[in-house]
Amino acid sequence: MATLLGGSNNRLRSKAKMRPPRNYAPDQDIDEIWQKLAKAIKAIQQHHASRLSFEENYSYGYKMVLHNHGDKLYSGVRKLIAEHLDDLAAKDIVPTFPRSGVMNSNTTLSNSFKTLGLGSCSGSGSGSGSGAVDEAGSSTTTSAKSGSGPNVQSIESALEGERFLKALKAVWDDHISSMDKLSKILKYMDKVYTNNANVPQCHELGKRLFSSNIIHSTSFPIQTILISTLLAQIQLERTGEIISRSAMRDVVDIMALLVVQEKGKRGVHSAYEVDFEPVFLRKSEEFYKEEAESSLQALDASTYLRLVARRIQEEHARCSAYLVASTADRLLPILDQHLLANHLETILNMPGSGLVTMIDDDRIADLHRLYELFGRPRIPEGLEVLKIAMKKTIQARGSGINASVLSGGEVNQEGPTAETPARETTTSETGSKPKKPTLSGAAAVAAALRWVQEVVDLKDKFDRVLKEAFEENKGLQMAMNEAFQTFINQNPRCQEFISLFIDENLKKGLKGKTDEEVDAVLDKTIVLFRFIIDKDVFERYYKAHLAKRLLNGRSVSEDAERNMVARLKVESGYQFTQKLEGMFNDMRLSTEMMNGYQRTKHNKPETSAPDLNVTVLTSTFWPGEGTATTCVFPPALGGSISEFERFYHNRHSGRRLTWQSNHGTADVKVAFKARKHELNVSTHCLVILLMFEDLEDGEELSLQDIKAATKIPDGDLARSLQSLACGKFRILTKNPKGRDVGPNDNFSFNSGFTCPLAKIKIQTIVGKVENNEERAETQERVDEERKHQIEACIVRIMKARKTLSHNELVAEVVRQLMTRFTPTPAIIKKRIEGLIDREYLERNDMKNYSYLA
Repeated sequence: MATLLGGSNNRLRSKAKMRPPRNYAPDQDIDEIWQKLAKAIKAIQQHHASRLSFEENYSYGYKMVLHNHGDKLYSGVRKLIAEHLDDLAAKDIVPTFPRSGVMNSNTTLSNSFKTLGLGSCSGSGSGSGSGAVDEAGSSTTTSAKSGSGPNVQSIESALEGERFLKALKAVWDDHISSMDKLSKILKYMDKVYTNNANVPQCHELGKRLFSSNIIHSTSFPIQTILISTLLAQIQLERTGEIISRSAMRDVVDIMALLVVQEKGKRGVHSAYEVDFEPVFLRKSEEFYKEEAESSLQALDASTYLRLVARRIQEEHARCSAYLVASTADRLLPILDQHLLANHLETILNMPGSGLVTMIDDDRIADLHRLYELFGRPRIPEGLEVLKIAMKKTIQARGSGINASVLSGGEVNQEGPTAETPARETTTSETGSKPKKPTLSGAAAVAAALRWVQEVVDLKDKFDRVLKEAFEENKGLQMAMNEAFQTFINQNPRCQEFISLFIDENLKKGLKGKTDEEVDAVLDKTIVLFRFIIDKDVFERYYKAHLAKRLLNGRSVSEDAERNMVARLKVESGYQFTQKLEGMFNDMRLSTEMMNGYQRTKHNKPETSAPDLNVTVLTSTFWPGEGTATTCVFPPALGGSISEFERFYHNRHSGRRLTWQSNHGTADVKVAFKARKHELNVSTHCLVILLMFEDLEDGEELSLQDIKAATKIPDGDLARSLQSLACGKFRILTKNPKGRDVGPNDNFSFNSGFTCPLAKIKIQTIVGKVENNEERAETQERVDEERKHQIEACIVRIMKARKTLSHNELVAEVVRQLMTRFTPTPAIIKKRIEGLIDREYLERNDMKNYSYLA
């Protein structure tokens, strides 16, 4: 038993010798393992990975890391990758270096004009050399084949650049494919060693080595050639050549993946951000700065704007297609600055093609493009410059309208009718300097209507521009409205002219028009009304014109009249139209009253007194009413007048009637030698004609006789006699003959008058446009009314507020009255002093007032 045990113990002792672990590898084995692994890595790089065993090579890496030989493994792998990349650079990339680059800038601009269809710019391309590249990254042009033009050079450059970029992409793909396989067999190294040693993992190491040994190679100028080629390809595309965008995108994507440390800056950035983008932006700035200067000299404004819009679209598409999208945020501001912001006024003021010409020729598309480009967010001053330019052109056009209408001189309202126009006095006739020609009668009205129509047409034109080209931009709309308000109020007769325009349309201009057309005309006049500053002056003229339309029955439509008043009421409030509505009410009540008067006449025996149709007016509503007439009515009219007065006083006791002979018309039958005619004349003309009823044929009456008998005011008497004796239908004969009525003229009944018409309307020569004296009188009445309105406004304010400072009171008065007119602080102060004198207010100190109940 002992022997067996001993024998057994001997066997055990022999097996108890110290042996290395199963996975232990001595240094000589490590070298052998590395040689095998290095051989496998090279096989992978040579595309022979199919012959290799993944498990076997993985175990090699595993063993080296496990036995603390990770440093050797990592450095060896790094060296093999670097050597392989150097070999790829020399074998596959360097032979594809482009021999040609971009053309010089002049040729580039010339080609860009031709490609874009924008004309041409002087300059031609030429080049010689061996494709040298400057430090900024732009390559010079190599010599082309004999007889080849710039287009051939461009094509060759594009093809060479594409070949180089594709070669670089092929090397990258080959390298990444190798790194993918290496990462799999060196997975244990990435998992254990790289984390402990704080070094990049295998795949990241491959990208960094590609950056250092390919892109930033010290052996070959690949970086310089790459940047130059990318810039050359972009430059070629800018000039209209076709390039391989896919090749550009592939290489840009590679640069965006490669991480480099930029000198002097913290953190890491991509090779695209460090190497390419700054140079690209700088070269783009130089290109577009030069293109802007050359284009502005060679192109008109519309073509230049098309160029700018196209360039912006192209660069935006370029950044989306093959550059990094964030580059657009830095590139587009360069275009905005050099193509637009630096040349805003130059573009707008281009002679023969700028803003004025675009508006004249209704180039809506060009104006819309102008608005879109000037309104870009990165050009904050663009819209402001456009606003100023729009205001200037509107004011210039408006001033031209004012000058064309007002340059004819003052309107002479006491001149002849349209049938007998005024005659310009010459030096030979008077021996003195000729007077400025004057507008009179129908010519004056035509001038006023032309002014309004031209302003309306101008407003329509710019409204279309605002809507279709400027997208109804509120800022531009305000600027345009300010310009219209400025030049409209520069015409001192704008209120009168606009009222005349409405008067003509409501009398005859709206005949035959549809409701929509009527509304359109009224809307346009309301737009002009909004621009008027002194609306109280317009109110006075409008009341006078409305009164004539209502009293003479010349309104084309009562609905249109009321519609216009309703629009004015919406614009300026109830107080503005209160008297206008009162005028309509008077007309309605007068119609009802005359119906009652006619019924009472039917119940009485017939008389020879003429029929009478009376319109009773409330003196506070109607302009110029309330003063007694000086006209002496002949006995033939006296009976009818007395009869109506009795009827009226029976219905309205305590009221007083004041007859206005300057209004109204009469239909009278007049017997001439040839035949009888029915004449429609004014009341004053009727009174004058009745004076010749009992005179012998040829018997004359002097002007003084007629004046003494009728008491008609001088102005009305002269116009009435002129209508009867100097107009188209000469019912009276004037001695001496002439177109004007003088104080020594005599008149006789023209019994020999002949006319084929049975009914004749004798137009009274009444001026529609005021002359200087009449305008001065109107302004005096307006100023007087304003005094009362300002005082009433002050009292209302102080009654509500009790105490106010001077500045607060002035500001509040201006705010409340600005819808009618804008009072000046000096006038308000004068009215305050008047109220203090009359003890409506008292002054507490130099700057405060109190209301006295």
